[in-house]
Amino acid sequence: MSQSERVALVTGGAKGIGRGIVLYLANEGWNVAFCDRDEAVGEQLAKTGAGELCFLPGDVASESDVQRVVDETVQWGGRLDAVINNAGIADPETGPVESLGLEQWQRRLDVNLTGPFLVTKHSIPHLRKTNGAIVNIASTRAMQSEPDTEAYAATKGGVVALTHALAVSLGPEIRVNCISPGWIDTRAFQGRSDEAPPLSETDHHQHPAGRVGQPEDIASLVDYLISPKASFITGQNFVVDGGMVRKMIYEE
Repeated sequence: MSQSERVALVTGGAKGIGRGIVLYLANEGWNVAFCDRDEAVGEQLAKTGAGELCFLPGDVASESDVQRVVDETVQWGGRLDAVINNAGIADPETGPVESLGLEQWQRRLDVNLTGPFLVTKHSIPHLRKTNGAIVNIASTRAMQSEPDTEAYAATKGGVVALTHALAVSLGPEIRVNCISPGWIDTRAFQGRSDEAPPLSETDHHQHPAGRVGQPEDIASLVDYLISPKASFITGQNFVVDGGMVRKMIYEE
């Protein structure tokens, strides 16, 4: 099976890291369906001629939307070989925990954690047919935190745990892995025409790798993990952060 015949579904694919994954996989010859709540930006991306793309509007927190998106992906592509659960509410800060509203907490759980569960649930029958693969996008905030980020951290920690649970339950037919990005500069991947100002030398040099990450740093690993080259890799969480979680930082 050549990559030109294989079909991937990317959630939250209109902007940010998801947009980078969509463009990278399309450039590598994949047929890529992607969903997002931002219909205007999603339709704009689908019309760029970047490859075989299909935009499907939908909210991953809605089971009816998820069922429709998965069904329409298979109808469009004829099969499903890979799922990338990327959709999430990216803003981590929700204020002091004592004033964090239940609705705000629950919405992050619904999108960031329940979403990957729902997409996986409805994709399983199709992925079993193709011995497919799933990649969940978590965050280094599953392992380290700034103040006032409890809801986001909890959801991303849940995604890491969900990954290894699914890998054990779904193997050997379906492999499931996770990527935890650090600081990824997605400003040029928001579907806007305005140019982002350059990052500072301090921004880059604080990373042991010497630079801030780019969406292709994540997308290239996604491409590897859903390929036959990664057939012996499942249940793992890959931290892609330029080495920041390994760096001790003390106030001078």
